[in-house]
Amino acid sequence: MYLDEFKQQLPDADPQETAEWLEALEQVVNQEGRERAQFLLRKLLKKSRLMRVGLPELVQTPYINTISPEQEPPFPGDEEMELRIRRIVRWNAVAMVVRANHYFPGIGGHLATYASSASLYEVGFNHFFQGKDGEGAGDQIFYQGHAAPGIYSRAFLEGRLTVEHLEHFRREALGKGLSSYPHPRLMPDFWEFPTVSMGLGPINAIYQARFNRYLHNRGIADTSRSRVWAFLGDGETDEPEALGALHLAAREGLDNLVFVVNCNLQRLDGPVRGNGKIIQELEAVFRGAGWNVIKVIWSRRWDPLLAKDTEGALLHIMNTTLDGEFQKYSVESGAYIRRHFFGKDPRTLAMVEPMSDRDLERLRRGGHDHLKIYAAYKAAVEHQGQPTVILVKTVKGWMLGESATGRNATHQLKKLTEAELRKFRDLMALPIPDAQVGDAPYYHPGEKSPEVEYLRECRRRLGGELPRRVVRSKPLELPREDLYAEFAAANQQPVSTTMAIVRLLRKLLDDKHIGRRIVPIIPDEARTFGMDFLFKKVGIYSAKGQLYDPVDSDLLFSYREAKDGQLLEEGITEAGAMGSFTAASTSYATHGEPVIPFYMFYSMFGFQRTGDQSWAVGDARGRGFLIGATAGRTTLNGEGLQHQDGHSHVLASTVPCCVQYDPAFHFEIATIVRDGLRRMYEQGEDVFYYITVYNENYAMPAMPRGVEEGILRGLYLFKPCLDAKRHIVQIFGSGAIMMQALEAQRILAERYDVAADVWSATSYRALRDDALQAEAWNLAHPLEKPRVPYLQKVLANAEGPIIAVSDYMKAWPDSIARWVRQPFLPLGTDGFGMSDTREQLRRHFKVDAASIAYAALYKLAEMGKLGFDEVARAGAELYGEAPVPEPVAGR
Repeated sequence: MYLDEFKQQLPDADPQETAEWLEALEQVVNQEGRERAQFLLRKLLKKSRLMRVGLPELVQTPYINTISPEQEPPFPGDEEMELRIRRIVRWNAVAMVVRANHYFPGIGGHLATYASSASLYEVGFNHFFQGKDGEGAGDQIFYQGHAAPGIYSRAFLEGRLTVEHLEHFRREALGKGLSSYPHPRLMPDFWEFPTVSMGLGPINAIYQARFNRYLHNRGIADTSRSRVWAFLGDGETDEPEALGALHLAAREGLDNLVFVVNCNLQRLDGPVRGNGKIIQELEAVFRGAGWNVIKVIWSRRWDPLLAKDTEGALLHIMNTTLDGEFQKYSVESGAYIRRHFFGKDPRTLAMVEPMSDRDLERLRRGGHDHLKIYAAYKAAVEHQGQPTVILVKTVKGWMLGESATGRNATHQLKKLTEAELRKFRDLMALPIPDAQVGDAPYYHPGEKSPEVEYLRECRRRLGGELPRRVVRSKPLELPREDLYAEFAAANQQPVSTTMAIVRLLRKLLDDKHIGRRIVPIIPDEARTFGMDFLFKKVGIYSAKGQLYDPVDSDLLFSYREAKDGQLLEEGITEAGAMGSFTAASTSYATHGEPVIPFYMFYSMFGFQRTGDQSWAVGDARGRGFLIGATAGRTTLNGEGLQHQDGHSHVLASTVPCCVQYDPAFHFEIATIVRDGLRRMYEQGEDVFYYITVYNENYAMPAMPRGVEEGILRGLYLFKPCLDAKRHIVQIFGSGAIMMQALEAQRILAERYDVAADVWSATSYRALRDDALQAEAWNLAHPLEKPRVPYLQKVLANAEGPIIAVSDYMKAWPDSIARWVRQPFLPLGTDGFGMSDTREQLRRHFKVDAASIAYAALYKLAEMGKLGFDEVARAGAELYGEAPVPEPVAGR
């Protein structure tokens, strides 16, 4: 049936010739077996590719090295010298972790990852990784986080780190320490990219490589000499982020990107694929996604055996042996390997008969052979048109001793016994006396030693030391005040704060100083946010331009893709959009070219979905604007539970360098963005902004005099009640709920003789941070005059209780409660969202005007200003006969 369908879809021009080919294939299978047939078909496919017939590659190849011995280039370095350097680096990496855990038990660290990947890094450092002192920005390298001890060890050998640094591994509080993993926030002159949150390194590397092309195609920076290297583990590829963006790299032809996957076959607890073959699985995934795949499985000592395998017996064993078995072989004797691996076939058993058991134990994996690695790296950097992944087979904890090498518990290993240290020293051939070896002393051959001179010369040739983070960018010339003038004036035409920030973005794009440096980022929601004008105005970035006539080409805002497009329209991937935001927000350091990302998204799908990436942006010292659009649990009313955001500000408040605002009016937005540009791009502060905007339309008032400081510090008196009343209350409002606060002010004044001053609470985070800083200073200076938080200063003369209402959880306004001297009651939207009208939702969550007014009356009664009978009557008037249940978290 399949063949019939095939014929119908692809007419056969010569059925007789086709029949002859099929008959020949049947004969091969019947007479010479399936393996011979597979060999011939692979040969035909390879020949067809060479002849550009146009057939795609198979997604899986035999379990051998992609590059055969005769294809390997000559090694350009001094093999013996580089071996000595690797051994020194390996020893000091082990010594640092062992010493740290000896003197400070439980401090942690990892021995096994770098032990398996030392050659992967050393070949790169000595021959490939471009530094920052040459032309361009150099290479961007995403180091595998658990390999950090080895990277520190190399920097120590170079003279960049001292013994004191190594002795403070994972002890940073006194300012001398080395961070546990790559953390630019903690070591801003050393690390560039945080990677140890599994999966984030790979996806950020892809979007970094793509952003490099974006900068180049737009003429902002020449990134043609920069290559992105991402080192990751085979177990890490289980994270969705690690493999989720492979198609983007292939689709855009990112041949400036190389993944190096350290396939030591183990994750933290045991085998990655004990019952399978992770290298073969990953090969199929990457080839299927369109990547160039290079496998480095066997060291050069296997080459003679494979050359003698003319009947394919050894290859068959390699193809069918499971990873769980290979892990077992890594810890067993040569006799065991002879019996259980080569003994699977009498032909292979005879093949190794002349070899001793020790010879079999020395049949290493490809990741421990610098010649094989060099060949793979060279092929990767020379390959054009595709990203490359190098799948490298190693042994976890290689050479660390019987308790560590290849064991399931290897990842947790922090210490070695004196006997194990002595054996490791012998393997590394280092002149450390027996009397000292138990202390795991650091070894340095001397500043003028041949090893150090060789290492430094390699780095000089390649453009300087790595890792290294450099900030070369200068402050930007920012827009003049008149750009923001229109936002200070009243606008009686109802408009949402989402449209207000889009209007501001349009003006920033037109600015002659920073317009070309604005990077709008959208995850396929431009029309929702009113940003579809950008399609025509600045174009959507596409590495291929636009090869088709769009269906809406005759419309004003047609869909326009361009190689120099400015808008990053990422499709339905918030994780990918955050990858672009990360690359853009750190461009000031990575390339010395500051750009200003504005990433606009459904606020519900920001910190809740990609919170880990937001944390990493903070770690990377990123700068830019995150715009949480369609915000609020009751404002985005019809979308329901999964879309209604009432907690992103609570989540964002956990990121120390995130500056948060929940503005209600267009002039607040303009003031906040203007100050953000000043802080990040003029003063160089390593912060990023999170601003929530809403889709509810209302008239925008004029900007009151003298409120700039209050807007930025988080609170100002927006509309006082000027009429004398018998009682006074204070109402804090923010975002779209400010309209409910103003209506509550009217209700209280007209119906209950209560004057309400309405304050705009633009940032509870800013208020809390200021109060915490004052508190910390007071605790540290008990003999000095106490500092008073800004919150207490502005409320010093405020009378009556305070009702703080927002479209967010009560925890958000409640975060300032302990610094408020007046009686304080937060109103918010705790619990799950639901679909209904805004009026019904706000009544349900008790954040509508009636609920605000009722809460104010209740707090006055608590203070003894009113009787509770008055409150009860007011409740009946405001709510009617049917009581409104209090929303709870479980509903």
